[in-house]
Amino acid sequence: MTDPQVAVFMMCLFIFLIMLGFPVAFTLIGMAFIFGFYAMGTPILNLLVQNTYDIMNNDVLVAVPLFLFMGYVIERASILDRLFYSLEIAARNIPGSMAVAALITCALFATATGIVGAVVTLMGLLAFPAMLKAGYDTRLSAGVICAGGTLGILIPPSIMLIVYGATASVSVVRLYAAAMIPGFMLAGLYLLYVVSRAIINPKLAPKLPRELADIPFFEVVVQVATSVLPLAVLIMCVLGAILFGLATPSEAAAIGALGALVLAALYRALTWQRLKEATYLTARTTAMVCYLFIGSWTFASVFSHLGGEQLIEEWVLSLNLSTVTFLILAQLIIFLLGWPLEWTEIIIIFVPIFLPLLAHFDVDPILFGILVALNLQTSFLTPPMAMSAYYLKGIAPPQVQLVQIFRGCMPFLVMVFIAMVLLYTFPGIALWLPALLYG
Repeated sequence: MTDPQVAVFMMCLFIFLIMLGFPVAFTLIGMAFIFGFYAMGTPILNLLVQNTYDIMNNDVLVAVPLFLFMGYVIERASILDRLFYSLEIAARNIPGSMAVAALITCALFATATGIVGAVVTLMGLLAFPAMLKAGYDTRLSAGVICAGGTLGILIPPSIMLIVYGATASVSVVRLYAAAMIPGFMLAGLYLLYVVSRAIINPKLAPKLPRELADIPFFEVVVQVATSVLPLAVLIMCVLGAILFGLATPSEAAAIGALGALVLAALYRALTWQRLKEATYLTARTTAMVCYLFIGSWTFASVFSHLGGEQLIEEWVLSLNLSTVTFLILAQLIIFLLGWPLEWTEIIIIFVPIFLPLLAHFDVDPILFGILVALNLQTSFLTPPMAMSAYYLKGIAPPQVQLVQIFRGCMPFLVMVFIAMVLLYTFPGIALWLPALLYG
């Protein structure tokens, strides 16, 4: 076998092993070591140590544990029930008000935490039974929870965008600015769909009971001010500090972590046990991300040394693709990879394969990153490996079938595709704000 053939075999073997359930990070490190020893001998040990040091010394990745800690503290601050209730009564005159409140709550909570499983699970325990009890359609309710919970991947401060920025050597600040409009556009499409369905067929989303509809206006204002406003102010302070250049992402993440602690204390939810849980989960998730980076960078170095990267680049260029067809092909591959893989694995392992080709096809890496972030929404919503659906099924009432959840996700999946088409057609949706703020 030639070296490029060995590289392709290495990639195929890796995909096969992770499909069997082997840990991704350690599979990457192990295969990089074995094939690296074949390709370059003992220098693979130096490369592994150097990559480990580079990851630990990466300033951009410092924001990851801080944002994760912020998210886990907020998740355990027991403010979700207040948030949902206040938005529910504030939106009481809008068709499908409970679904609208659930979507907005998911968007706010996903933005604050960025942890899809936590948002879907908590909203599935709180809002999903409430909507079913109010007579909402099971499929519509399930779709709202699953789709709303994934918005944290796209809307800043997104952990995924930090990881993409470190992988592609792109400014995280510009990525955050680029993701703002597409993120809220997707949330707006979700809301538009829900309200339209409620207007067309009111039986899918009945009106609120009288005891909730007749709450005085002043009480509604107090509820919103005490539950929605503090979290919204925290998020805006963190994002504003980043977007307007007042702080780096790492510094803003530190502000957000401190703000989350203050917010939890104000809600009297800051206990020693919850603080320990948040710290432990932060350390565990951060370690996973760092080991993925170490493994993927070493794996990619060996893959490139064997000529695999050049082989793929020559194959893609031989197809004589236009820019649009290249983007469609790349996004189709990422869409298919989203079935068996998590977003971290796709961003760290497979997206770098496409990055060297962006300059040839004159594709802005920031635009490509936002398209990938939109695309990865589908990995949580597309059967048979729709993780959001499985998160919800795990805590849903027994009578709710997995097929119903899958069907409920389908219309929201269409909304994601519409958002991607709009972004393909009008790249300025993502690129206008970074150009305006930073030139």
